[in-house]
Amino acid sequence: MHVVADVGGIPGKDCNGFCKYCYFRKVKDIKVFGCAHCLPNKVGCERCSKGVADAQSEFKSPFEVINTVQTAVMMNMGAGEIIADISGGGDISCYPHLESLTAQLNQFSIKSHLGYSCGKGISDSDIANRLINNGVEEATFTVFSTDPELRTQWVKDKYPKEALDACKIFCENIKLTGASVIIPGVNDGEVLRQTCNDLEEWGAKGFILMRFANTFNEGLILGNEPILKDHESQPIEEFAQLVKDLNKEYNFRITGTPLCDPETGGPFAIAKDENEIFLQFIKPVTGEATIITSKIAAPYIQNIFDKLEVDSVNVVAVEKEIACLITKEDLETLDLSEIKQAVIIPGRSFVHQLDAERILSSDGTERVVGRGPDTLTVDGELSIDLTDENVIERELEDFNDLVDAVNFFGMRLK
Repeated sequence: MHVVADVGGIPGKDCNGFCKYCYFRKVKDIKVFGCAHCLPNKVGCERCSKGVADAQSEFKSPFEVINTVQTAVMMNMGAGEIIADISGGGDISCYPHLESLTAQLNQFSIKSHLGYSCGKGISDSDIANRLINNGVEEATFTVFSTDPELRTQWVKDKYPKEALDACKIFCENIKLTGASVIIPGVNDGEVLRQTCNDLEEWGAKGFILMRFANTFNEGLILGNEPILKDHESQPIEEFAQLVKDLNKEYNFRITGTPLCDPETGGPFAIAKDENEIFLQFIKPVTGEATIITSKIAAPYIQNIFDKLEVDSVNVVAVEKEIACLITKEDLETLDLSEIKQAVIIPGRSFVHQLDAERILSSDGTERVVGRGPDTLTVDGELSIDLTDENVIERELEDFNDLVDAVNFFGMRLK
């Protein structure tokens, strides 16, 4: 069983300074968005304000972190081996108590997994050996590039060689998944292939490529766009092809976010023609509704309903590319003539119920607005650890939850 060991931390402050491409760079005032967790008559809660910018707390004391882990363990007694997933809002390699925290967890026979870290807090590569001795058995390392000069320039790493040496030690001794935000003209092309060569040679388990986002529609909802004025994001289709090409070239697994996982067929593996047989496990659709989703997800979702021969559901896309980052501004751009009387919005979207109902009924037609499940597919960041069967099973479960929402909110109109 996995439990979260959240060490806290604030981006830019508890990570030795922002990376040049960081999604949280340039954020000033934290906007209140609204979401499913807000009170019914109040827009704003911790999740849709400070939580959006990962600015909920500074680094916590190891006592507080251990206490939280122990509480979670006691509530799940008998659940088998316990793994502590160490994460935070800053860079966990900058957490001053990381060694003592992992040592204490190890004393309780709790192994540790290190969440995303750029390694910017590593000034001595031997810390990797010490952490391994403390029971760290898995890590995700945002390497960006194995070129030390590029790390200095873009990651703002003061000790790039030590960080890369630590990455190599992790690769050789535990399960390490590399990660890189791909910026066209900077760490792509031959630079990217050299990074892949090094990670494969060192023994990395896999490599996650992250498409660089630079505009509101690509997911920058904190009013800090563009992150880089002189750089454009890679077209989504080209990025997906890059992931597929590299996955063929190398012997370790390479996935991408928001697209794609060449091994499992994700995202929306059940939309693939070769997986059509699994659609028989989706419940009958008895309701009538419009599903609002992202520009990327819409064609996949519509394809599934088309294969199910369902004509009571239509899928409408906003320009936002990531569904869970949809805000009320996205809803305001929709043509309401395309929207049925029952509407399903993404479960994790940053829209308060009051705003959704107001905006989607602004043409004089009072619409019922429901929320779908938090996810409908498995992103490449997560599917890299899953099998084809795992992904299909999760997608079927999520899609059935979506059908339940359509049937429930759609039936209310009859």
